Amino acid sequence: MAPTRPQPNPILATPPVPPRAPKPLLRLAGQAIADYRMIRPGDRLLLGLSGGKDSLSLLQVLRTLQVKSPVKFELACATVDPCIDGYDPYYLNAYLEGLGIPYFYRRQAIVARALKTMRGDSFCAYCARTRRGILYETARQEGYNVLVMGQHLDDLAESFLMSAFHNGRLNTMKAHYTIDAGDLRVIRPFVYVRERQTRDFAERAKLPVTQDNCPACFRVPTQRLHMKQLLAVQEKDHPRLFDSLLAAMRPLMGEQPGEG
Repeated sequence: MAPTRPQPNPILATPPVPPRAPKPLLRLAGQAIADYRMIRPGDRLLLGLSGGKDSLSLLQVLRTLQVKSPVKFELACATVDPCIDGYDPYYLNAYLEGLGIPYFYRRQAIVARALKTMRGDSFCAYCARTRRGILYETARQEGYNVLVMGQHLDDLAESFLMSAFHNGRLNTMKAHYTIDAGDLRVIRPFVYVRERQTRDFAERAKLPVTQDNCPACFRVPTQRLHMKQLLAVQEKDHPRLFDSLLAAMRPLMGEQPGEG
């Protein structure tokens, strides 16, 4: 399917007032970027923007860093619309236009494709892989060399437990890596950030968060939801739980801070 860039959406007729990213988010994202050498001079970053609280919060952080950081980089956003009932990210076009940020909108019937080709996999995993592939293709077509993803520390912890519980392996998402093809890097600047921090910022700043950026996944309980609930219970008794989990996951997240 040929890539498309939609016309401005009249839903957001007034250009948005850019909110200020809070200092804790800037500090934690900046620390992760430095620790894992995520952004290099002249990089062209493409942020995968779902319309959820995490990617919209990361957008504001990157906009601020773009101005304040001595490392100069370009920034654009891309959204993959999987054609799922209840999820309509089209309004983001007008929002990004108001911010003056290049934006690429890709629409593909992932659900219909999954029903025909998915074998022995969860829809969520299939959708995530397909979206990521479309983002890779978009980055290549538009000349961006770094794909930015919005996963945070809670996501990494949930993935860590899911891998241990269900696959018998110690694994989680990496903070920074080069894809197998060797032409793109993937970075996750929020690996030190808690989910509640992005939620609080999105609410205070009134970011235009879509109500449910993956309705198909939230209609039934998922492994990730179960892990989220488990971690919430444990954190009540162990307030430093996520500090411990981060320490345990560091060897799995990529090159260790201070190495290399």
